[in-house]
Amino acid sequence: MRLRVLWWCLVWIVFTCGRTAGQSAQYVFRVYFNDKTGSPQLSNPLVFLSQRALDRRSVQSIPLDNTDRLVSPAYINNVVALTGGKLHVTSRWLNTCVLLLTDSSKIGTITGLSYIDSVKYISYYSTGLHKPSRSTDDKFSSEKSIVLSQPQTTGSSSYYGGAYDQTKLVNGDYLHDHGYKGEGMLIAVFDQGFTNINTGLEFDSMRSSGRLVDQYNFANATNNVLTNIPPYISTHGTEAISTIAANLPGTYVGAAPHASFAVYVTEVMGTEQYVEMDNLLAAAERSDSLGADIISISLGYNDFSGPASPALVYADIDGKSTIAAKAANIATSKGILFVASAGNDGIGWYYILTPGDADSAMTIGNVSNSGTPASNSGHGPNASGHPKPDVCLQGQPATVMDGTGTTKLDIGTSFSTPQLAGWAACLWQSAGKSTKPYQLRDAINKSASLYPSHFDQPGYGVPDFEKAYQLLGVKDTPQVPDENNWVSVTPNPFVQQLDVKLYNAENGSVKFSITDMSGRLVANLEKEMMHGYQQVSLMVPGVPQGIYFLKVISSNRQKVLKLVKY
Repeated sequence: MRLRVLWWCLVWIVFTCGRTAGQSAQYVFRVYFNDKTGSPQLSNPLVFLSQRALDRRSVQSIPLDNTDRLVSPAYINNVVALTGGKLHVTSRWLNTCVLLLTDSSKIGTITGLSYIDSVKYISYYSTGLHKPSRSTDDKFSSEKSIVLSQPQTTGSSSYYGGAYDQTKLVNGDYLHDHGYKGEGMLIAVFDQGFTNINTGLEFDSMRSSGRLVDQYNFANATNNVLTNIPPYISTHGTEAISTIAANLPGTYVGAAPHASFAVYVTEVMGTEQYVEMDNLLAAAERSDSLGADIISISLGYNDFSGPASPALVYADIDGKSTIAAKAANIATSKGILFVASAGNDGIGWYYILTPGDADSAMTIGNVSNSGTPASNSGHGPNASGHPKPDVCLQGQPATVMDGTGTTKLDIGTSFSTPQLAGWAACLWQSAGKSTKPYQLRDAINKSASLYPSHFDQPGYGVPDFEKAYQLLGVKDTPQVPDENNWVSVTPNPFVQQLDVKLYNAENGSVKFSITDMSGRLVANLEKEMMHGYQQVSLMVPGVPQGIYFLKVISSNRQKVLKLVKY
């Protein structure tokens, strides 16, 4: 039975048989409105979109439309008052709200109102939505964890640590070597829990620099994203975001360690019901309002539980019908790159999951370090014949961190997906914000190992981000926006090597010196420069961990930058 079917029969059963199923039980209804009477107009967009979001729309030439306007506040107040329910989430894109009712018969008080288009019964929680009674966690059951006693230390892993193999597989270090580590990019990560993200040393630079810009738990209607209600404690989201944001040179460096992040819990732990897709939609809209550039979702749906949430069939994953697929497609139309997991159901269900089926989603499968597809990685195409997945990254296994300072191995598309999101952020940074999501997706797909051939499990194969960089026509001599930013340094924190980049350098001698906190000189170099973009590598071996200062002096200006040595 398909998701788009109206559930009037089920509602009638609840009315007649289930309305007294328990004082703490909650019935979940999605209410569709006919219009947005009383909602703020497009002439006042800062009511519903941040300036960053408006800037993203402007640079991509995306006009505002009626889907950007909020759901009518008057309508929401009315349906809450008439039903005696609790407002769970709203969607301005689909003009809906989700209500939680303890007395299901109260939904009848609004079904005949002129501004109500339709009502759907979508979920039921016998002990309340925010009180899961058991832990199934089925969709992640094929993802097994193995703690590593030491990070990998072969080859050039002295900087990337445990992330070295998966970085080299996609040639991601090429972007880092050119100074692109996600600065200025905002990535929203959706998952089921981010325990330890507030304390983990690997996320220290993200927290201390204010790059964790937003967090919310849509499942439990709280700002606490660290866990759902105990004992349902999850580091799944922590491990996923670590593949992007972790920044411990020598132990683990993620794909975009200088990006900014928003983290959102959308999963209701202990069960699987349709309202989780409404949570995902609400998180996508919040990401849009915040001005996110990329959404990374290591979740997917096909099998549900409960009287209002029957399992999907293959025809349902047609790229446009589920609430999750609609979220992905609309987010993309707003200028966001939506990166979704192909899922770990390549055996059994066989197909990809939603929202990975969405036409506009960039869908990611899972391979080993040799590029061999994992047997459990989901197969395409979607039910409309649209090729899926796009590409595959390493998840068989991937190395991750869980906020305890220890690297571990985890298996699944949950961990190949955020890697792609991180590398895409670096690529987007290199190409400029005016680049469209489809242009990024196209360049990444064309860079992949099997392109132009496409196969139902590996897609176009494993991407190569040096090739993607070249396909986008990015110049190797980037210009900085003003005179105050004429010099930059990477990596920072560093282990023993620093790459100093000078933009619009003058002809002549440039002096580089590094001092410690006491002013003691620990490194010194003078080099003749030509006009334009220049890069100089400095080796600083044997100095202890701590704070240092790099001073760069040219013929007519100087700059001092703070460094951190690990």
